[in-house]
Amino acid sequence: MRTIDVKEITDAIKEMCIEANHFLTDDMAGALCKAKDTEEAPLGRMILEQLKENLDIAGQDMVPICQDTGMAVVFAEIGQDVHIEGGSLEDAINEGVRQGYTEGFLRKSVVNDPLLRVNTKDNTPAVIHYDIKPGDKIKLTVTPKGFGSENMSKIYMLKPADGEEGVVNAILSAVKDAGPNACPPMVLGVGIGGTFEKCALLAKQALLREAGAHSDIEWVRRMEEEVLEKINNTGIGPGGLGGTTTALAVNINTYPTHIAGLPVAVNICCHVNRHAVREL
Repeated sequence: MRTIDVKEITDAIKEMCIEANHFLTDDMAGALCKAKDTEEAPLGRMILEQLKENLDIAGQDMVPICQDTGMAVVFAEIGQDVHIEGGSLEDAINEGVRQGYTEGFLRKSVVNDPLLRVNTKDNTPAVIHYDIKPGDKIKLTVTPKGFGSENMSKIYMLKPADGEEGVVNAILSAVKDAGPNACPPMVLGVGIGGTFEKCALLAKQALLREAGAHSDIEWVRRMEEEVLEKINNTGIGPGGLGGTTTALAVNINTYPTHIAGLPVAVNICCHVNRHAVREL
């Protein structure tokens, strides 16, 4: 049995909140640079160049990549042979978010009630997903989710008879409905299967996969490639101003489902697709 103090967790979450809001992961930076080189529309290329310049400034001057520094979503994979001491795990995670957003001078965007809408002033609470795994380590992933793209996400409860064509059409419908509002070029996380809530979680997790890394399942890989091509043929383009780069990646996760259902969730993220990962 390995022991981890909650302070280690708080410190890691704090650092990740700041890191994710100032720096892209290597895969996303690479995907954006590749898009800049392959974009066919002059205006689209100009937009991508401006996005790249914005990223450079954010890193050099330590200012957030985007003014919407998101609602903190945390995935906590807890080894079953880990003992956490010194306090509550949930409190430790939220304290890390509080410190990260306060000390990092990040915008506080969370309200304490969806209708009364009083700001909590420290961006807590986070949305936390726990998963128990074998082993004696803790893997933490922080993904600050901005709501320009989150608001454009969709869940479809399709019928099994809708099949692959229905799934593809649902994804394309979500993208077309989003248009420029999701700050393209976008990244799509798609969940297929499970239940109403499971497919949404699958979609959120799919956003964390490395850009350009496809599923090991052959039909899923084919669908990822097909959908990405169709999205980039919509002409929405960077910033919604036209071009051949509407999406940088389409990542699909699947799960077994009921004989009567075909749930599909499309979680859209803007071009930064912010996240940071630490293992304790």
